[in-house]
Amino acid sequence: MALREKRRCVAARGEFSFVDWGAINISRLTALKQMIARQTSAALDQIADIVANGGVIAFRTDTFYGLGADPFNRRAVQAIKQLKGREDGKPILIVISDFDQVHRFIVEFSPAFTGLAKRFWPGPLTLIGRTNPDVPDEITAGTKTVGVRLPNDDKVRALVRACGGALTATSANPSHAAPARDAPSVQEYFGDTIDLIVDGGEATSDQPSTVVDVMSDEPKLIREGVIRWAQIHQAI
Repeated sequence: MALREKRRCVAARGEFSFVDWGAINISRLTALKQMIARQTSAALDQIADIVANGGVIAFRTDTFYGLGADPFNRRAVQAIKQLKGREDGKPILIVISDFDQVHRFIVEFSPAFTGLAKRFWPGPLTLIGRTNPDVPDEITAGTKTVGVRLPNDDKVRALVRACGGALTATSANPSHAAPARDAPSVQEYFGDTIDLIVDGGEATSDQPSTVVDVMSDEPKLIREGVIRWAQIHQAI
């Protein structure tokens, strides 16, 4: 008999209940509506099923909580934009589980991309490059570029790997609101409008990832975050 493990979850009405991960399925997830569930090995398959079926999850990244979906599922990505109230002209960044996943998204690797990835990955550095033609416009917002990050967090990478190797990771908050630092904050923002909140504990950073455009040999700072711009310059 399969090991069944009970984890505390939070229903949309704010009351506590327990979910048996050994028996739960997607239909039960729908019935339960909103939950907060801890990331365990028993839960990973269920989380992956939600993503594979076009669902949206919230999960702790290596910085703040993010909204995760299959980046190649146009409807799921569009649902994230609607949840956030995000302008169509803003691309959505991606987190990957392993370096070899980057080839699914980036078609050209400048010396700056290669050098900074070698120096700072895994880590809180999002690198922007030209996209593979297969990447949907819902991700690139028509820019034909995408930001990709390889997190320096084994638990985060394990979740992303279970979900196919890549997830969207735009911050789990409405546009112009403060980033969510824990699972209850995500629920306060979104209620029962997302499929599952994966509780990975409190955010380990008080700053976002640093974002750098590396489409040319001369990197361009888009957003300074955990990694200082001076560190980038020293690594070039």
